[in-house]
Amino acid sequence: MKKLGTVALFAATMILLACNSKPAPAAAAAASGDSAAAPGLRICYIDEDSILNNYNLAKDINEAMLRRQNQFDAAQTQRGNSIQKFAGEMQNKYRNNGYLTEESYNADAAKLDKMQKDAENYLGSLRQSIESELAQSQNQLQDSITNFMKGYAAEKGFDIVLRKSATLYINEAYDATDDVIAGLNKRYVKVEKK
Repeated sequence: MKKLGTVALFAATMILLACNSKPAPAAAAAASGDSAAAPGLRICYIDEDSILNNYNLAKDINEAMLRRQNQFDAAQTQRGNSIQKFAGEMQNKYRNNGYLTEESYNADAAKLDKMQKDAENYLGSLRQSIESELAQSQNQLQDSITNFMKGYAAEKGFDIVLRKSATLYINEAYDATDDVIAGLNKRYVKVEKK
């Protein structure tokens, strides 16, 4: 009996709170039939993979990063070949008794060690430079897309812009990707580096 009284008291409290609370503005507008106060939510989505594949800034950044990676690979190969060549020369000289003194062998060994350390330092610095450039480029790309999308959403009257990858299902009728790519490319002006 006591349990039933507690449930009844809880239910009465909830009813009183519901009666005394004010409805949310959208719910109140919908209940009153005022469609201007509660317009339909306008939503679109973009496919970020398509944007990254078709936005000219993204393409330019990708090409620049490929060039930088090729530069790194070439530097790594060149330094590695130089080190291998010198190590091979040392080995041949050692086999043919070309080292007349221990000091001359130690000098070449020190030179080989320095070549390896210099290569590591240079390649580490180059990699860090490339990573820094990549981070700046990614920020530039993200800022460009975000700033465009804010203006695009305001101009087209969208309340929400979703990423396709963040949804499980979305009707293709809400796809604004092609329109966004066209707008991004229209406003993009490639700056040639000197």
